[in-house]
Amino acid sequence: MKTVVALIIRDIRIALRQLSDTMSVIAFFIIAASLFPFGVGPDPNLLARMAPGILWVTALLAAMLSFDRLFQTDYEDGTLELLVIAPHPLWLTALAKIIAHWLTTGIPLLVASPVIGIMLNLEPTGYGVLIVAMALGTAIISLIGALGAALTLGSRRSGVLLSLLVIPLVVPVLIFGAGAVDAAIGGFSAAQPLLVLGGLFLACLVLCPWGSSIALRLSME
Repeated sequence: MKTVVALIIRDIRIALRQLSDTMSVIAFFIIAASLFPFGVGPDPNLLARMAPGILWVTALLAAMLSFDRLFQTDYEDGTLELLVIAPHPLWLTALAKIIAHWLTTGIPLLVASPVIGIMLNLEPTGYGVLIVAMALGTAIISLIGALGAALTLGSRRSGVLLSLLVIPLVVPVLIFGAGAVDAAIGGFSAAQPLLVLGGLFLACLVLCPWGSSIALRLSME
């Protein structure tokens, strides 16, 4: 546990030193969401209906910008080799880096999403569910993104391959995340899509760190 905490603190400190990377993710999130009113028109009712989908799609695209820093920097400077041969399980290292990624990327997206919701005229009844769904969804995106980053580590044009791997896998997150917000806005229970998101989170929490550790070992051989 001490190793996990130490790795999380280390990655958070690195992210704070490179604060421009985190700010670029948030800036992309805000700018991309701001473009939709120009494209579809300023009709408040239309924007309100589209708001859940816009928020989830732009949050995913923004998170994609940060996946390369999960393992790439450690791979280039040789730190990853030391982490692979360390006495603690490699999946713990992957889990620590995923947690740090969520804290430095997922939390800022979570905080920014209600602000974007106001801009898109999201109904007030959807904000509570939006925050819960975003918390689960961004965590799932970080887990799946780590697996994709580990699989494409060291390959040529890894950014393109990472997008092709991650985007199809997170489609269920977009569907149920937006569905939960839509249900809350429509006056229906959002419990079912939130439970599905919770199940996806638990499944990814078990599988993604383990799969990432295997991919990291293969990339170092």
